[in-house]
Amino acid sequence: MANPKRRHSRSRRDKRRANWKLQEPSFLNCTNCGNLVMPHRACSVCGHYNGQIAVMIKIKKEKESPASVQEI
Repeated sequence: MANPKRRHSRSRRDKRRANWKLQEPSFLNCTNCGNLVMPHRACSVCGHYNGQIAVMIKIKKEKESPASVQEI
């Protein structure tokens, strides 16, 4: 197996490691509702992809808290 004959300098080592950085994910606006969506994925709010409904989204009903219910 090949082994290095000489030691690499710090600058050569660091130039190689300089490309290991995190990239910020890209987002697009949904064409239907305007929510931020990752590319090539259906919108999690309205379910549209490429101008068509791709996923049916169920709307959750909010439960009334016992404090808001008034008894007569």
